[in-house]
Amino acid sequence: MTSYASSYAVVGGGISGLSAAYKLRRLAGDDVRITLFDPADTLGGTLRTVRVAGHPVDVGAEAFVARRPEVPALLAELSLADAQIDTTGVRPLIYAGGSLHPMPDATVNGIPTSAESLAGLVDDATLSTVGDEPSLPLCWERGADPAVAELVGGRFGAQVVSRSVDPLLAGVYAGSAATIGLRSAAPGLTSALDSGAPSLTAAARTALPPASSGPVFRAVGGGYQRLVDELLRQSGAERVQFAVTGLSHTEGGWHLGGLCADAVVLAVPAPQLAALVGGVAPDAAAAARAIPVASSAVLALAVPSGTSLPQRSGVLVASGEPLRAKAITLSSRKWGRPGDVELLRLSFGRFGDDVARTATDDELTSWAIGDLEAVFGVTVDPVDAHVARWIDAMPQYGPGHGVLVTRIRASLPDTLAVAGNYLDGIGVPACIASGAAAAERLVRTGREERVAR
Repeated sequence: MTSYASSYAVVGGGISGLSAAYKLRRLAGDDVRITLFDPADTLGGTLRTVRVAGHPVDVGAEAFVARRPEVPALLAELSLADAQIDTTGVRPLIYAGGSLHPMPDATVNGIPTSAESLAGLVDDATLSTVGDEPSLPLCWERGADPAVAELVGGRFGAQVVSRSVDPLLAGVYAGSAATIGLRSAAPGLTSALDSGAPSLTAAARTALPPASSGPVFRAVGGGYQRLVDELLRQSGAERVQFAVTGLSHTEGGWHLGGLCADAVVLAVPAPQLAALVGGVAPDAAAAARAIPVASSAVLALAVPSGTSLPQRSGVLVASGEPLRAKAITLSSRKWGRPGDVELLRLSFGRFGDDVARTATDDELTSWAIGDLEAVFGVTVDPVDAHVARWIDAMPQYGPGHGVLVTRIRASLPDTLAVAGNYLDGIGVPACIASGAAAAERLVRTGREERVAR
């Protein structure tokens, strides 16, 4: 594919924007100018690698889903294929009802395939309800997108929502079953329902990924910073440390930050997109404003080696529990990192609260120490700590989210494209895909316009 534009701008230096810049270079060639705008001192957005007790630790996104192809393919293109590392294979736990439980195996984002899949996590009355669910009439309208809690809670009861579904959705979205739409949380399940699945458990069985002996998650050894640095280098983009706050268009192209470009990728969060395109694409701006966002904070801790922690990858916390953290990652147990210290990550903040904005570093550390004692019965004296705050960085894929995304894309001018974690998925693979798709759209549009002339 050949470019018919001479200059591109990418606004936003997270993984979506960096992927867009790299893809533009691959598609458009060495002769075009690519300018990357981002005001931060460090590129990568929510991919951030820091040193904790001398070890690299990712304090934003930590892992990627192994079965999706985007990250392995990109690493291979960048000659970083050998950087992938697998988990040790240990499984997570769920903290619910004041105690630890094994993570259920046969669920779709916590939605059970049978009563047996939740045995030990919920009470006997709830298990009976789940077992009886196939006999209940299922009123499903094709194309519907209720909040997860509306359908799952109505079919199975509150415990399935709070103990099985909420812990997973809090980890992914910093949200809950009440704020996330079923079509986003479990697209395979809604597809099965649209196709006539007779019950919710039957739909979950259809949507359950096939069993695999391989890892569910992988990571980049040494931290995501390696991927960030290589994307910037191979994109050949000129980096400008500047916050773009306005966007306008004339016959000469798009004007932003004192620069003019033929086409632009906007790889910024939904609230920032709304502010940028209000004057040129008001319907896109309105749709972007309708996407709620949440904030979260991550505390990376190093504690003395030999601290008594289970051989598990971590703990997800059910909603309604008297803990401050929503998740605890036992990083040293999950990734098999060096043994001079134990590395952990604790995540705080859910949709609707202001913990990430208002809690001090000392408060987060104190809460973490208390939660570790409550969950594992250990008293820790941290060797080192680092706090990362992700303000308004977690989009909520609420009911009808797909309609909003379609509106955004459909109402943008041809020489504007969007990328980001609020579009087609919040994980790293989806962000890479969104950046690549944005680049492909702009190069393809330029080619079509040239042919039309």
